[in-house]
Amino acid sequence: MRFFSRLALPKINRVDDLTAPPDFTRISRAAPFAGFVIALPAAALGVFLGFTELPSLAVATIITGFLAATTGALHEDGLGDVADGFFGGATRERRLEIMKDSRIGAFGALTLIITVALRISLLAALWQRFSPADAALLFLGGEALSRALLVWQWHSLPLARPNGLAAKFGKPGRKIVQQALVFAIPLLVPAALLLSLPALSLALLLAAGAAYATGRLALAKIGGITGDVLGATQQFSGLGFLIGLLMVP
Repeated sequence: MRFFSRLALPKINRVDDLTAPPDFTRISRAAPFAGFVIALPAAALGVFLGFTELPSLAVATIITGFLAATTGALHEDGLGDVADGFFGGATRERRLEIMKDSRIGAFGALTLIITVALRISLLAALWQRFSPADAALLFLGGEALSRALLVWQWHSLPLARPNGLAAKFGKPGRKIVQQALVFAIPLLVPAALLLSLPALSLALLLAAGAAYATGRLALAKIGGITGDVLGATQQFSGLGFLIGLLMVP
């Protein structure tokens, strides 16, 4: 939660070093739970606002902004860098160079505008179709699932940069990926209870498909995974989950 958010978490015990980098070869199994907890404040705000007369579009906009503030727009930043690098460079080396540049280009800006607008519209539809509490539970399930799929792609693909962020903190192994997916299941129980079988199946399929497609694109463009690609994976898989559950009754 410290890595994926701006939440000021206290020391757990005397051996908890707040300055030590996380060991993702071990701790990435907890990524779905971290995603759930990180999104919890935004979801709680959405529940409160959902019982007011505020339009659902405004509620969705506030939720999106609040979540981005909680995460420090970590994954959105990665998505913007990926769009700039993948479509602004002609060679693998140039794409990686662009992705390291903190400045945002036309591809990154346009991608973020589209994805943020899409997220807001999907969350507004979610809050319209379901009660505020049920909508919040579905939103939280998607945030948890997208982190599990992030870990899956992190394990599945080679590292594009041997000294990059995706390599710095350790690459999760197969067992850790399996545990992350298992840990995501309880967080998706509300979705299984609230959604029809076609809606749940499509949501899971599109989320996994979006994560897989992002990974395949990264493999073709830069030869593997980076921290930015992991951020893009989380963003696209989260959107895929929302699209799938809203596409069918």
